[in-house]
Amino acid sequence: MALRKKGRYWYGDGPEDTQVEVQRYSKSNAYVATRFAASACTCGHRSFRLESDEEAGAARRTCTACGSVHLMGDSAEYADEAELEGHECVCGEETFELLSGVALYTDSNDVRWYYLGCRCTSCSLVGVFADWKCEGGDADAFLAAV
Repeated sequence: MALRKKGRYWYGDGPEDTQVEVQRYSKSNAYVATRFAASACTCGHRSFRLESDEEAGAARRTCTACGSVHLMGDSAEYADEAELEGHECVCGEETFELLSGVALYTDSNDVRWYYLGCRCTSCSLVGVFADWKCEGGDADAFLAAV
């Protein structure tokens, strides 16, 4: 477990490295992520295709094992207005392990900002592929739905 920089990109070995990258990215955004949750399908698989619309504040993951589709966090509230677009790694692959991070309002457990961290299952690139201001309510409930 250690982030490695190759050129302008970071690479890691697992969710811990993705979390480090989400924290680094969130610090530069001024809303530091302090709570995290890794995505897992009901079938137990942890690799997904990812679509998102940062403007609408919505993300959807599709399990690469069983094909189950899941709107992440509070995305169901915004999915009708969203124009979801798929994500692709710089290596051309489209399968990721996902780690969600949230920044909270001061002295609260309410979500203020949402970060969607990804680790490519092919080349191990890690990065924040989407983020947005989010009025997601209780962080525990929000992160339980990623």
